[in-house]
Amino acid sequence: MGSGSSKPTNGQPTSHVWTSETPVKFSQELIDSLQTSTETDSTRAKTLELHIQSRVNSELQKLRDETSHKLAELEAAISSQQESKAKEGSTKSAGDALRDLGREAVENDVLELKKKLAQRKMVKDSDAGVDEAKDKLVNCLRVNDRRPLDCWKEVETFKNEVRRLEGQWVEKVVR
Repeated sequence: MGSGSSKPTNGQPTSHVWTSETPVKFSQELIDSLQTSTETDSTRAKTLELHIQSRVNSELQKLRDETSHKLAELEAAISSQQESKAKEGSTKSAGDALRDLGREAVENDVLELKKKLAQRKMVKDSDAGVDEAKDKLVNCLRVNDRRPLDCWKEVETFKNEVRRLEGQWVEKVVR
């Protein structure tokens, strides 16, 4: 194994001739059609490319037509809504309409602010164990700034605290 070279030593490639036990014969029609065919690989490739391009163009045109049709439908729907609102608005006075718009805008702003405030409360609540493990890890990394691998115990402690906190969160969500 490995004692012989994988390439011929005389520098010339060896040729292998395959001979089948049954002769391969093609019909004269096939041979004639291949010899008289003017189509080459490049012409076949060009024909195929042109066919693909025409299919892509037709699909793109179909998509353009669909989107323009949908756009026209949406524009018609919006204009009909605006006309109906204009008719309704004409029955109310301008001051009433502005008051309603102002009241709705203020209510929406209040709801958005309440949501943001609730999100901030959830973000700021953190576990004491996680904070303590994080502080120890940060201190260790600052002390061992050239040798961060010495802080593996602190990293594992931090990971365990986060894992515990995630487990508690999952239990709250599942229940």
